[in-house]
Amino acid sequence: MSRVAVVTGAARGIGAATVDALVSAGYRVVAVDRCRDVTGVPYPMATQRDLDAVVARHGEAVLGLVGDVRSAADMRLAVETATLHFGRLDAAVACAGVMAAAGPVWALEDQAVDAVWSVNVLGVRRLLEAAAPTLIEGARGRGRFVAVASAGGAMGLRHLAAYVASKHAVVGLVRSAAIDLADHGVTVNAVSPGSTRTAMLEASARVYGLADTAAFAAHQPLGRLLEPEEVAAAITWLCSEAAAAVTGANLAVDGGMTVA
Repeated sequence: MSRVAVVTGAARGIGAATVDALVSAGYRVVAVDRCRDVTGVPYPMATQRDLDAVVARHGEAVLGLVGDVRSAADMRLAVETATLHFGRLDAAVACAGVMAAAGPVWALEDQAVDAVWSVNVLGVRRLLEAAAPTLIEGARGRGRFVAVASAGGAMGLRHLAAYVASKHAVVGLVRSAAIDLADHGVTVNAVSPGSTRTAMLEASARVYGLADTAAFAAHQPLGRLLEPEEVAAAITWLCSEAAAAVTGANLAVDGGMTVA
């Protein structure tokens, strides 16, 4: 029987690439996205059309669901949809994230900071608390939870204190959850991308007054930007049987950005 996953932030970027990679690995997926803008975030979010496009390229293997990761009810609905539509849940992947509240730490706007914290941290917690009981009950020692953190979760970044703090929190949440769920046979890991070709990176370029995201390649020893598919490949591996002994890890997929 095919394994089943819920993926948030699934309409574009790393989330969409993760849906693609999981389907290629034999998963069926409930693809969840808010599909509307977030107050306090200075760039457009994915749209219903984006989510529909992800679903369309996979047919019956993917079911799209509009939902907000900050809502406990929406995350419960995502899990219930997976079990009702596909019969089970084996993995949950928290890809939804935003970047906002740019500037010196003493001059950040509360609304933007709250947006970053609510999506990046509370959103991971909401998916985890919704998925954990079902993963414990149904996955029989093969349950997987993966959260997308960031290279910023292991270092400081100028004018991005709120984002960096949120990603440090994601790593801490993952490490503690890994201990809590270990006895239940559910692994919990983080993947921390470096500068990846996404809408968020374009927003980051504007923070630093850069005309092109290509400038970020200089921060990574590999000398290039990463593609969402490369991050998705690591996520998919963590959801596989091959990664059964890996839990509480923060896997850097950052082109060497955090080596130094």
